[in-house]
This record gives sequence, C-alpha cells and structure tokens, in this order.
Amino acid sequence: MSALAVIYAALLYLSVAVLVVGVALKIRGYVRTPAPLKIPTTPAPTTNAGVALRLAREVVFFESLFRSSKWTWIFGWTFHAALLLVLLRHLRYFQQPVWPPIVLVQPLGAYAGIAMVLGLAGLWARRWLVDRVRYISTPSDHLHLALLLAIGASGLAMRFVNHTDIVAVKAFALGLMRFDLQPLPADAPLLIHLALVALLMIVFPISKLMHGPGLFFSPTRNQADTARDQRHLAPWAAGLERRA
Repeated sequence: MSALAVIYAALLYLSVAVLVVGVALKIRGYVRTPAPLKIPTTPAPTTNAGVALRLAREVVFFESLFRSSKWTWIFGWTFHAALLLVLLRHLRYFQQPVWPPIVLVQPLGAYAGIAMVLGLAGLWARRWLVDRVRYISTPSDHLHLALLLAIGASGLAMRFVNHTDIVAVKAFALGLMRFDLQPLPADAPLLIHLALVALLMIVFPISKLMHGPGLFFSPTRNQADTARDQRHLAPWAAGLERRA
C-alpha cells in the first residue's frame, strides 16, 4: 500500500473522530446549558407542535433570514440547498450498490457545485461590501468562507479541469469503511479537496459552523410562548426553590 493512501486514510480517520466527538461534546454542552428565562422570539407559537413547525420552517426555508435580508437569504439558502445536494451526491462513494434516491440526484451534481460556490461568493462579498457586516466580521468568518470556497472550487476542478478516476476514489472510500485500504489516485485537485474536507471536519466543532445543530437548542426558537400560562423554571432553579 502506498504511503499516500496510508497518510490520507489516517488523516480522514482522525478528522471524522474529531468531528463526531467534538459535535457530541458541543451538543452535550447545549443540553446542559440552563435556560432560566422564557425568551422565544415573538410572534412565537404557544404549543409544542407549533414550535416543531417553526423549527422546520427555519431549517428548510430560513424563515427569519428571509424576513431580515432578502439578499442574504438568496445567497445563504442557495449555498445550503446546493450543499445538501452535493453531500447526497457524494454518498455514492460509500454505497455499493448505490441507493436509487442517490442515483436520481447524480445529474444535479455539477449544477449544485456551481450554485454552492456562487452562494458562498455572495456571502463572502457581503462581508466586504456591507459596512455593518464588515465591521462585525472576524478573521475566522473570512477563513471559514475561504475554506468552504476552496473545497467547492477543488471539487469542480476534478470535474472540469483535471478528471479524477472516480472508480478508484470509490474503492478507496469503501476501503476506509471496511478498514481495507485501497490505492488513492495521486491527482492534485483530489488530494487538495480531501485535505481541505479533513480540515473542515476538524475545525467544525469549534467554529461558528455549529450554528446548524445549535439552532435546535436556541431558546429563542425552541420555546413555546407560554409565559402567561405557566411559570418557567430551569431545572437548577427549581432545585433551589424546593430547598428554600
């Protein structure tokens, strides 16, 4: 087995472990963080079913972003929708045989990749061109967008500039899942793409990219507006009240 395959296999195993453990620890922190106040963003639903519907609209349609900034919504929703299609398309590398729904999204892959890059470019341009957004943007904001853009560009390069042997790539991916290492093509765009994806997985749990899973734990979104009907107490506050 080539040293290249061993190095990239070790890198990908490490990055997946960091991603899974890091996200799990972050979510555990979210769960344990007390919410002593009833602070749903109004107008808010008054039932749990309404909260679930509100979260679904937020996840699928980015409802609050649409209300606040149409241009940001266009670029943000385009990027996330395209990213979902790209991720679904990449599932074919880890399946044998490939599931029929994954086969259906394959023709959309190139278009989704282009849309993803355009959406990211729009979001990054916003951080430079809009004064109030530029003022609050940090170096990490720019680095995250640059990393995502580089991942998208290197992926498109494998399709339009330097074609990669996708059969060998799939054999390598399946081998990783079965702990049976297979040769990895030594194409520059592929190696760059995989290294950047590994970097993204490593930084994901400690970055603002955690806003995805974090949305479900935001009290402004996951609370029903029942402050007038029942008293809201965090678990730790309830314990103090009983002792008093």
